[in-house]
Amino acid sequence: MSHDLDRDAVISRVRDEVCALHAELTRYQLVVWTGGNVSGRVPGTDYFVIKPSGVSYDDLTPESMILCTLDGAVVPGTLGSERSPSSDTAAHAYVYRNMPEVGGVVHTHSTYATAWAARGEAIPCVITGMADEFGGEIPVGPFAIIGDESIGRGIVETLSGHRSRAVLMQNHGPFTIGKDARDAVKAAVMVEDVARTIHLSRQLGEPIPIPSASIDALFDRFQNIYGQPADRRQMNTVGQSPQGELS
Repeated sequence: MSHDLDRDAVISRVRDEVCALHAELTRYQLVVWTGGNVSGRVPGTDYFVIKPSGVSYDDLTPESMILCTLDGAVVPGTLGSERSPSSDTAAHAYVYRNMPEVGGVVHTHSTYATAWAARGEAIPCVITGMADEFGGEIPVGPFAIIGDESIGRGIVETLSGHRSRAVLMQNHGPFTIGKDARDAVKAAVMVEDVARTIHLSRQLGEPIPIPSASIDALFDRFQNIYGQPADRRQMNTVGQSPQGELS
C-alpha cells in the first residue's frame, strides 16, 4: 500500500510539473494554437506523462495530463485516460525506451528553429552561448511522418552520442531532450534563441566559426564550473559524447 501511495505521489508531482511547463512554451512564444508538447518520465516507473491532443494551452490542468507506458499506450483508469494523448506520443515513448538517461522530451514548431529544419540545415556553433548549452552544432534529423515511431527513431539515431540536447527534424521542427521535463523545456527555449540569433547574423555576412577546442573548453566550463554546485551535479547527463557564456 505504501509503495502504491509513493508511486501515486510521484505521478502526481510529474503531472503538476508537465502541466506547468506547457505555460513556458507559450511564454516564450514557441508554439501556436494547440501545437507542441511536453512530456516527463515518472522516476522509478515505466511511465511518462504527456499532454492531451488538440487541447488549448489555457485549458490544460494536471488532471488532464495523460499517463502512458513506455510503449506509448494510455494507462487505463487513470486521470485523463478518456482523452487521446498527443499525436507525438509514440515518438516520445521511443525516446524514453531507447535513451534511459532522458527524463523529458519537448516538441515545438518555434519559428526560427523550424525555418532551419525546413531547409534541412544544421545550426552551426558560432556563438559562445551555444557552445555552452549544446556543445556544438544543432544537428538535423531525417524526415519522418508523424504518428508512429519514425520520428522517435530519428531523434535517437541523431542525438545518440551527440552533446546537443536538440535536433531539428527535417521539414518538421525541433525536438529537445533533458534530464527532466524542465531541462528539455530550457533546451527548447535556447534552441529557438540561437536559431534566431544565427539567422540574423547570416543576414549581415558569414558568421565566424569558433574553433572546436574553444567549443570544448566553453562547454566544459559551463557544465562543470558555471552556476551553483548542486545544479552542476545534475547538468549534462543527457546527450554527451566524449568529444558553456553566462555570468
